[in-house]
Amino acid sequence: MKRKIGVYLCHCGSNIAGYLDVAKAADYAATLPYVVVARHYSFMCSDPGQDMIKKDIKELGLNGVLVCSCSPTLHLRTFRAACAEAGLNPHLCEMATIRELSSWVHSHDRVAATEKAMALIAAGVKRVLYRNPLEAKWAPVNPNTLIVGGGIAGIQTALEIASAGEKVYLVEKEPSIGGRMAQLGKTFPDLDSTEELLIPRMEMVKTSPNIELLTYSEIAEIGGYIGNFKTTINKKARCVDETKCNGCGECWAKCPVEVPSEFDYGMRKRKAIYIPFSKAVPKIPVIDRKNCKYFIDGSCKACESVCPTKAIDFKQEDKKIEIDAGACIISTGYDTFDPSPITQLGYGKIDNVVTSPEFERMLNPDGPTGGKIVMKNGATPKSVAIAHCVGSRDQNYHQYCSRVCCMYSLKYARLIKQQLGADTNVYQMYIDMRCFGKGHEEFYKQASEEGVNFIRGKIGQISTETITDEEKGKLVVVCEDSLLGSMIRVPVDMVVLSVAMKPRADTADISRAFLLGRSADGFFLERHPKLDPVGTMLDGIFAVGCCHGPKDIGDTVAQATGAAARALELISKGRVDIESATAFVDEEVCAGCGVCESICAYSAIEVNPKTKLAKVNEAICKGCGACAATCPSKAMQLKNFTHKQLIDVIDEATKDFAGLAK
Repeated sequence: MKRKIGVYLCHCGSNIAGYLDVAKAADYAATLPYVVVARHYSFMCSDPGQDMIKKDIKELGLNGVLVCSCSPTLHLRTFRAACAEAGLNPHLCEMATIRELSSWVHSHDRVAATEKAMALIAAGVKRVLYRNPLEAKWAPVNPNTLIVGGGIAGIQTALEIASAGEKVYLVEKEPSIGGRMAQLGKTFPDLDSTEELLIPRMEMVKTSPNIELLTYSEIAEIGGYIGNFKTTINKKARCVDETKCNGCGECWAKCPVEVPSEFDYGMRKRKAIYIPFSKAVPKIPVIDRKNCKYFIDGSCKACESVCPTKAIDFKQEDKKIEIDAGACIISTGYDTFDPSPITQLGYGKIDNVVTSPEFERMLNPDGPTGGKIVMKNGATPKSVAIAHCVGSRDQNYHQYCSRVCCMYSLKYARLIKQQLGADTNVYQMYIDMRCFGKGHEEFYKQASEEGVNFIRGKIGQISTETITDEEKGKLVVVCEDSLLGSMIRVPVDMVVLSVAMKPRADTADISRAFLLGRSADGFFLERHPKLDPVGTMLDGIFAVGCCHGPKDIGDTVAQATGAAARALELISKGRVDIESATAFVDEEVCAGCGVCESICAYSAIEVNPKTKLAKVNEAICKGCGACAATCPSKAMQLKNFTHKQLIDVIDEATKDFAGLAK
């Protein structure tokens, strides 16, 4: 087939025409082999500009189009759509970036800018010359959605999708959904009860006919691609028959074994058969095999003997569940920083130095103290210091700001005043107050008006060593006051350490399973922080909530709702377009070395152990080119971007263009 290529140069207003001679560049393009028409226009992306291309395709029989304008990121889809409307395969359209690569970087020299534009045009024509028509491909979309993580983010996403009538699988590794929010007492800035906000939504998840709840379960393996993910779930044995258990509580009431409760950070005990908290969903206990006497030495079956429904099943085993889904949403939450390494703060060594998660459990009516603020000896504190940024904004631990610490620290101050009286001394040791959300600055002002003391400076030490009579029997907080320009000593009864939010301990495992990238701070990496904050680099997989960065409940719920909309958009289409310009293997050259398989970020390549040949799964391949760049035998190549094409393009672009623009 004889090539007939059309070249179109855009003035882009003055962005291009103001810095180089567009007419001269167009005249040069017209002299290139296979170019049958070369035009320039003020705005090629406008309707008249696109109509010009369409008309030439129909009247001149063009089978290749090169648009010389701005970045392909902006308008490649625009021009390919125009070509498709005129009956030309869209993959026969290419762009040369003469704005960013020529006019903008050579604004000081019009001749040099024009000559470089000519080089880019010549190289672009070579690219078009080697392009082949590619077939548009698509795959059907499974209407189910898999959500990993049952905190407020996962709950909100599940409810949104289920309310649209679509099937949801909600997988949670703990025995109950609720996540970190279930551990809180009240929320800022309205001091609403967490229980009143969360528990009804947990019950809605349990009763929704479109949500299949898989608690005490973990992802074992995932494969497939957008619209067609295949996941294996490991459902761990509760040793309780979920179809028989009515949650009466007789079993854990009679269990003789007590161990520290993880949900309450060891502040109270739980039994070897237990539910994490009283409002757990589902309200079905789990037997802790590591501490259960039956599994240790077979000496106890107290729970089995008192169970009225005969639900206890010591022989129950873990089981694998296969799930197919069109979209996956990761909402695995966060962990909190353990301040023990910061030895000068005395956590774990000095009584009444507690972390913010422990203080939250203390404030929760369902917590270990029934919502009462008490010291270790049971007395009520008369003074409390709250230390901000413990583990956050710290070069030694986490450089980022955890965003919510200032606000929950202010919440503690107000709740302390409300519960213990206005005369209770509350000190906030802060670096900067970051109250950025709706109603947050007003919340800060209210705390100040209620008599909370604000000290701008970092804590240097928390000690029990006293100097004055006022300090006897107290915790002495030694800190700087940057506003006074001196060190001060503040005697208090209790210290609350506002600790950082950090990535969960299993984030690396989830990252490997779902092929998700992570940022330098360890959280999941979004596709774009501004334009696609819930998407990931793998199509069809979304990350929401604190698993991809610290945020408060309101922002988490908003993001979860957005992810639900994205999943529903994918499902409603019923089909998904698949990348056409994928990698391919020259089997005559392939040595089966496996380099391409190891380098592929999408697991789209597999070397057949029998034939010793690489094979590309085109449904997964994104055409990134990593395999082609690393293949030692050059057997792996990209469609419409072969090695010969690349070499010829470089040769064309590096010719001597000096004097052509004068």
